Amino acid sequence: MRFLVQRVSEANVAVDGQSIGKIGQGFLVFVGISNADTMNESEKIADKMVKKMLGLRIFSDENGKTNLDLKSVDGQLLIISQFTLYADCRKGNRPSFINAAAPSKAEALYEYIIEKCRQEIPVVECGSFGAHMNISLINDGPFTVMLDSNDLAIA
Repeated sequence: MRFLVQRVSEANVAVDGQSIGKIGQGFLVFVGISNADTMNESEKIADKMVKKMLGLRIFSDENGKTNLDLKSVDGQLLIISQFTLYADCRKGNRPSFINAAAPSKAEALYEYIIEKCRQEIPVVECGSFGAHMNISLINDGPFTVMLDSNDLAIA
């Protein structure tokens, strides 16, 4: 599982020209789910990833130090499913996506992640799974962090 987290001043997602999710200050999070993530303990892995993401202290405190987490700044979330985070570009010029989870399995885990976030953060918006989306954002910093479940100790 991969979360590409961008600290934003604002972000918006639209489908067919209609805005379906919009946030102010917070995180725009692209979520990639791999084949391995849909196996055993997938919810446990998702719980760990959500906890790590929500705990990221990447907002500035009164001294200008990146020391505050999302809750501390009343931040919001916009969560977008993005299977292309599992693009394999090692061979040729056309990416392979064989490591990305099948849509039927990935969507259930994506929805689980959204619900876990809604238990902690008052404003959680999301994209439309599998749809062609137009995403606009004002990246604050810029500040972008990649979280990969392979790098986290899952206990």
